[in-house]
Amino acid sequence: MSADHEGHDELAERIVGQLVRRYSTATVLFHHAVAGRLRLGPSDHKCLDLLQDRGPMTGSELAALTGLTTGAVTGVVSRLERAGYLAREPDPHDRRKYLLRSAPEGTREVAELFASFRDEADTLLDGFDVHQLGAIATFLRRSTDFSYRRAALLRAETTVNPRRDGLTQAATTPEEPR
Repeated sequence: MSADHEGHDELAERIVGQLVRRYSTATVLFHHAVAGRLRLGPSDHKCLDLLQDRGPMTGSELAALTGLTTGAVTGVVSRLERAGYLAREPDPHDRRKYLLRSAPEGTREVAELFASFRDEADTLLDGFDVHQLGAIATFLRRSTDFSYRRAALLRAETTVNPRRDGLTQAATTPEEPR
């Protein structure tokens, strides 16, 4: 084995075994703080983030994407709507359904919060050349796809293999807003 290969394996192990986990934990804690600043629960904040990222969807689609029950999504939607972050509108293809859409005022408030530290975040990429930035983008894209895929598989396994106490899903209800 060459020295380069050993260095690659050690670095890959450090990235996957330690750094990704630490980054994930820091990201979860950061978004808990963001949710608190917006006076939302963490699940409510991330549901809003999904709506802002993916565009309008039904409550059933949001439930399927997040793994929350439809009842829990109903609570999330009610809280986000009361707080002015979400609007419901009739589905043009099925009058029995409603599309959930992030409300412009709420979107603006979230964007302003993130803009307040965007310059500092941008400096994290200083010093990387275009090839390194491409590698970072590829890693983040792959990590995101991996996380969505593994989350779906874990939820499916949890449903098929219930816990010993008879529950089929753990922690499916969102936290209450502050």
